[in-house]
Amino acid sequence: MIMREPTDVFGEWAEIGKDRGMEDSHAIAVNEMINFALKERLEIGEKFSFLDLGCGNGWVARLAVNNALCSQSIGIDGAQQMISNAQSRGGKTKYILADINTFNSPEKYDVIHSMEVLYYLENPADIVKRISDSWLNKNGRLIVGLDHYYENKDSHSWQEKIDTPMLMLKAAEWVQMFKKAGLNDVETWYSNKHADWNGTLVITGIK
Repeated sequence: MIMREPTDVFGEWAEIGKDRGMEDSHAIAVNEMINFALKERLEIGEKFSFLDLGCGNGWVARLAVNNALCSQSIGIDGAQQMISNAQSRGGKTKYILADINTFNSPEKYDVIHSMEVLYYLENPADIVKRISDSWLNKNGRLIVGLDHYYENKDSHSWQEKIDTPMLMLKAAEWVQMFKKAGLNDVETWYSNKHADWNGTLVITGIK
């Protein structure tokens, strides 16, 4: 069976306003991730640059740029309509339309965030390695949130429901991917976990 490209699916979602629903549903986990990363930057006490990988309508990039220490906030997405929606909402942010599978960042960042993106990529291990090698500044942090993973049984049917390829890995396999990429102090936790939901798997590490 031929499945649809993720960028086509999310482009259609953006056209019908479903991107705002994604923003609402991910808010608890994303705010927790951003607070974790930005608290660290506050403790460091220096200006930092921020990249949101798979930025959707840009809400996280706009959230980050409001931090007094944020010198630059960039969002990248492969769906044209998502980028159009992001640009239409203003803010002191920059957005890049690009295929994340092949994108090579010309700049380095202190914080790279990604929510619900990596498992849609053709080779996420390659992207994480590329981020570790070339996209992060020294002592920069990659922080990622995932709802589609083996331990979250509710997510097992999503690939068929959405009709787009999704990589299913266990939490330990994601951790190993980060470590193999050369990231240090890799840690995980589950955000917004409750009775009917295993929570968002958060994985983070430092260059």
